[in-house]
Amino acid sequence: MEHDISIRIGGEAGQGIQTIGLALAKTFQKSGLHVFSTQYYLSRVRGGNNYFQIRVSDRPVRAMSDRLDMLIALDRTSVEKYMEELNDGIVLLDAEEFKIPSYDKQLFDVPFQKIAKGTGGSKLYTSTVAMGAVLGLLCFELRYLEDVLRDTFSKKGEEIVHTNILAARAGYEHTQNNYKDKCKYSFAKAGRTSRKMLIDGNDAVGLGALAAGVQFLASYPMTPSTGVMNFVAAHADRFNVIVEQAEDEISALNMVLGASFAGARAMTTTSGGGFSLMAEALGLAGMTETPAVIFLGQRPGPATGLPTMTEQGDLLFALHASQGEFPRCILAPKTPEDAFYLTAKAFNLADKYQIPVFIMSDQYLADSQFTCERFDASKINIDRHLLSDDELRTMDTYRRYSITPDGISPRALPGQSKHLVVADSDEHNEEGHIDQTADNRILMMEKRMRKLKELTMEMEGPEVYGPQEADVTLIGWGSSYGPLAETVELLNEEGQSLNLVHFTHIYPIKSEEIRNVITGKGTTVCVESNATGQFAQLLKAEAGISVDMNLLRYDGMPFTPGYIMRALHEKKVI
Repeated sequence: MEHDISIRIGGEAGQGIQTIGLALAKTFQKSGLHVFSTQYYLSRVRGGNNYFQIRVSDRPVRAMSDRLDMLIALDRTSVEKYMEELNDGIVLLDAEEFKIPSYDKQLFDVPFQKIAKGTGGSKLYTSTVAMGAVLGLLCFELRYLEDVLRDTFSKKGEEIVHTNILAARAGYEHTQNNYKDKCKYSFAKAGRTSRKMLIDGNDAVGLGALAAGVQFLASYPMTPSTGVMNFVAAHADRFNVIVEQAEDEISALNMVLGASFAGARAMTTTSGGGFSLMAEALGLAGMTETPAVIFLGQRPGPATGLPTMTEQGDLLFALHASQGEFPRCILAPKTPEDAFYLTAKAFNLADKYQIPVFIMSDQYLADSQFTCERFDASKINIDRHLLSDDELRTMDTYRRYSITPDGISPRALPGQSKHLVVADSDEHNEEGHIDQTADNRILMMEKRMRKLKELTMEMEGPEVYGPQEADVTLIGWGSSYGPLAETVELLNEEGQSLNLVHFTHIYPIKSEEIRNVITGKGTTVCVESNATGQFAQLLKAEAGISVDMNLLRYDGMPFTPGYIMRALHEKKVI
């Protein structure tokens, strides 16, 4: 009996694809099953061909499957494009809405719109009918979907809730009564109320920011980062956060720096094109030593690129952006759970070292949903690293940029005491006044760069997944964790010898520790979603580690275990 299935909802933008996908994902999660979902969508409001894919299993899942078991086709294109991926799976479609030349046995007609009009009096209930039809094929308890519908439509009144439930039941009964192979897929462990969460990467970052005490967020909307801004904005009143949609990206980061200078915990969210406009303001953060958290949701470039697709192409850009040299930190979460805790850590590091800290994600992690344990906010400590009023009262003099052994100067807020707080975008002396002499320049540059030594000590080394020693070591960073970990599991089950060395703390790196982990292993393969092997370049530059080969993907699509395994075979690694 199959306990791991993949369901794809395909159709044009505007047909309710996301509505169906999100509701089904929540339904499976509520029943105690493990869920992973992701989306493929084009940059258009109507038309094109998009899909929402759900993987649901009795066991934890971390990546999209290459196998497709069920397709809910809302347009003809979805049948034509995805039929060959089905193997012995099934397609649900409304034959009255579009004609299919060859009516294959895999095609099952469900008159979605006719049923919707018959139960709810409107085709607006078509999506709900489709949800019920899917659960009918699975012989899945409808009560979980009914709970989701109540949660979703409760604010619209009991009549709307009732009608949606009727529509779902009608779709359910249609497949139960008319499809002979129903219950082909079922789940032995379904039926328990789940305490797990279903959450995507963007919402997890937003939750992490709120838990860390964010007070100000300024952004200009840009896919795939906008979800973070939307999440924080939706909860701004409850958590006393000011959210500002800026007129452009450089304004957003400048606003963040102003808020941070005044004492607020502040962040911005952006993607590659928007971050390009922030580069000058990033330099201002470096010179004035003003804390800032920057969420950078990567997508393929250059220019507009593929705005709704995924890539890991901005790593070296984030590392070297803006003129001159100054310390910064880069973190790249691997899962929503990781994103929650790393976001909180980003705020603490920004405050302590008075630097910009990047949280680097991508469209894949931003839009993918995972079932995971509930986050524990009690594990988060808020460390502001500000001088107290008592400390300032006992100071005869205060120098904002005092030369210190670790490079971290004492930080007071403007107006906090009798002491003057001075900042300038020019090179400055300890008091903050402009000083362009050579001796002062050397002192200030060395002071700022000393922070990296201390910061490095707080960075975590890579996780080793699988056996400590293996013939092949896969190396990855950020969102690639799920597909890579599942690849290791599958190939080791086949008798291969693989492990994974995975990074979430990207820069600065603990060179010696990383060399001890990677050096002396078998064939090393760095797996990245870019065309030049940027993380492999970073390992070479910072730790002197040369990987044996790169496995690169840059077509805008995320890695899957199947893709990685095929590539390893082609490269004759396995």
